[in-house]
Amino acid sequence: MAARTIAVGDVHGCSKALDALIEAIAPTPDDTIVMLGDYVNRGPNSRGVLDALADLRRRCRLVPILGNHDEMLLQARAWLPRKTVPKGSKAPRPRSGRDWGRELPRLTPANIAFLESCVPYFETESHIFVHAAYDPARPMSRQPEALLRWHSLRDGVPRPHYSGKTVIAGHSSQKNGKILDLGHIICIDTYCHGGGWLTALDVGSGKVWQADRGGRIRGRRRSR
Repeated sequence: MAARTIAVGDVHGCSKALDALIEAIAPTPDDTIVMLGDYVNRGPNSRGVLDALADLRRRCRLVPILGNHDEMLLQARAWLPRKTVPKGSKAPRPRSGRDWGRELPRLTPANIAFLESCVPYFETESHIFVHAAYDPARPMSRQPEALLRWHSLRDGVPRPHYSGKTVIAGHSSQKNGKILDLGHIICIDTYCHGGGWLTALDVGSGKVWQADRGGRIRGRRRSR
């Protein structure tokens, strides 16, 4: 089997969906799996997701991108519990009012280390992978973090990147459960935690795998 590059959308704690996708994909050591971020929050089992990804890292080349929810959790870790914040710390306050105090105690040091190892983007000869969006006029090494992790496509779709590469993104949840394919940008956040699907896309062949929150799998090929 030829090496594959497969992108996986926002998991949001849906560990059964992720486990089902990994089993269906059956990754080999030659495959690259690019996780588009938002591993934690909203779904039932953030720790299970992070544990599964740590195991997946031993089976293939895993590229985990940092999502905005992952970023918020890492920021909250500097504030909760307050006694862990060094005197005079300038750590940023979390950008959300969510109660991270209930989520953080469930995670292990290894889970936190995994999140800290995440990258802001990934780029190949033909594709760019981001959590949210990008500036079409800038090289990826000079992208604003706010765009990479926070910009919703509902607030404006960026023009094609000057490189001509196709962008694969998550973050902007497609509540109809369908991939949003705009040609130059493809969004595969298909709202698993809210009743849709967790989506994986082989960017070379166009093959798509999807699993629902309970782990029910379906597979198809993306129409072109």
